[in-house]
Amino acid sequence: MDSRKSELRKRFREEREFHHEAVDVESLRWENLISSREFQTATVIASYISYGTEPETRYINEEILAQKKVLLIPRILPDKNLEWVPWNGAFENLQLNGNHYEPVGDSYSGPIDLIIVPALHIDRTGNRLGQGGGSYDRALQTLNAWKIALVYAGELTSEEIPVESHDQPVDAVATPELLVRFTKQN
Repeated sequence: MDSRKSELRKRFREEREFHHEAVDVESLRWENLISSREFQTATVIASYISYGTEPETRYINEEILAQKKVLLIPRILPDKNLEWVPWNGAFENLQLNGNHYEPVGDSYSGPIDLIIVPALHIDRTGNRLGQGGGSYDRALQTLNAWKIALVYAGELTSEEIPVESHDQPVDAVATPELLVRFTKQN
């Protein structure tokens, strides 16, 4: 199964790289996510600082702060797990860790209402293919929050994502054009 996921990651990264050139990231306002009832009623939102070809999160993070919500950004621990740190949007409160920025300061341990997660692709049942480190899957497993992934148009796919026991589905996915909520299968 892991080799199949590795093959998909390679293909999806190449596709994203190719299509990213045509995307005007400044135009991505994610209004469908921001206007959702889950976003509007949340008081504590965990997001992330996008890098590389990931969908741009700057506008979402600015909107969280403008609406006076608590914005949490992940920090990767030595064991590759995530902890959440409140961030006020100031660049001086960030430090570079490899190829991405992380917040400095004390970690947050309270409830989180909504978590925005990165993904390479999402299938029609909410299965998420991430970068392969498992950090978000471990974090999602411990959170009782509404979980939404950000992807570009075309990355919400009818192609089934292989699922392993540790993989955590999301409740919804947002593309720049739409928001799709998934029905939980029991």
